[in-house]
Amino acid sequence: MNQKKIPWHFLLLLILAGESVFILPFVLSRVFRPTVLEVFGVDNLQLGLCFSIYGIVALLSYLFGGPLADKFPPRKLIAVALWMTAFGGLVYATFPSYTVLKILYGYWGFTTIFLFWAPMIKATRVWGGSTSQGKAFGFLDGGRGLVGALFGTMGVFIFSLFITSEISEITLSESRTAFKQVILVSSGIVAFVGLLVWFFMKLDYKTEKEIILDKITISQIQEVLRLPSVWLLMIIILCAYVGYKITDVFSLYAHDVMLYNQVQSAQVGTFLLFVRPVIGILIGILADRSQITYWLVVSFIISFLGALLFSLGLISDSKTGLFFISIFVVATGVYAARSLYFAVMERGQIPLVLTGTSVGLISIIGYTPDIFAGPAIGYLLENSPGVEGHRHVFWMLALFSFIGGISAAYYFRLYGKKKKQ
Repeated sequence: MNQKKIPWHFLLLLILAGESVFILPFVLSRVFRPTVLEVFGVDNLQLGLCFSIYGIVALLSYLFGGPLADKFPPRKLIAVALWMTAFGGLVYATFPSYTVLKILYGYWGFTTIFLFWAPMIKATRVWGGSTSQGKAFGFLDGGRGLVGALFGTMGVFIFSLFITSEISEITLSESRTAFKQVILVSSGIVAFVGLLVWFFMKLDYKTEKEIILDKITISQIQEVLRLPSVWLLMIIILCAYVGYKITDVFSLYAHDVMLYNQVQSAQVGTFLLFVRPVIGILIGILADRSQITYWLVVSFIISFLGALLFSLGLISDSKTGLFFISIFVVATGVYAARSLYFAVMERGQIPLVLTGTSVGLISIIGYTPDIFAGPAIGYLLENSPGVEGHRHVFWMLALFSFIGGISAAYYFRLYGKKKKQ
């Protein structure tokens, strides 16, 4: 397929949709973690259990939603997913009980994955064609990072507008009022992005016909499962995704260890989001010009080294410069791996027409951190309050980065020297 037939605005809409759908369940809690814990009256472990419920529902959604992406146009599935997710934001803005919050995260596990995830990955592969997979997925993840950063910046700005007292004296009532406005504005934007996708993210008839199957057969699923690349990507994505989940604690680290206030902690989370687009775009361009599988290995090595900076206890409240350098190192490795792990599907000889099915099968294992990472991080933080708990979390990152690096090195050995199709 000639990717020149597909305009740039198609990828831009994918980028916008690709992050918007996760703003409500994940980005707001990443940027405003201390605030979320306070206004919902939960601790780290309870919030982690909400993420686990999301992950359990998502697990089934990956399995059944993957083949769905091979039967229907991406545009329609993605738009409906955005609208359903935005509706959940209206419930979120009422600050429901912990029981309802868990149900809401289960609902989001369905809306953001069943109709959305595999169609987004498949549409990105289609845009990248046979020669620009690194650029396609690098721009996708980097662009999603920029969208997330803009949402984070907007959220911090809106939040600060509704705070009338000194930050150190902010009340629970003020926090709720301010954060409710952040949620409502975010929900409205997510719904609007759904409209843009529905009306403007269209493929021409011939291209759409090439990527849609009338029926998914057992033999096609077996064909996918026979590929070594599919099994390796399960492990690679699992390890990389643990790293991505751990970046959620940086704003909390700033609050607990660096002793920042709520707004300053949120700004740390937003700074991290601005690193993501830079890394995604640079690694995508670099990977297409050299060995894409090689850079996947390098990304895990960088992530491992960054994890050691935190896990060895080298960062304290008196070392602000080292704190931000260390965040940048970890983010470079984590975001580079995240940008590349689906980009190597082409090199791993996974058929384009079966992308949805392949993504569904890979994701069953690859995204299990949605189930266990939240509670594990929450347990480590609650069981050892303060800097010690955070060190344990980063030892967890070091371990998974090491395993991911070994798996990526084997992927490179199998497919790294193959010529691009």
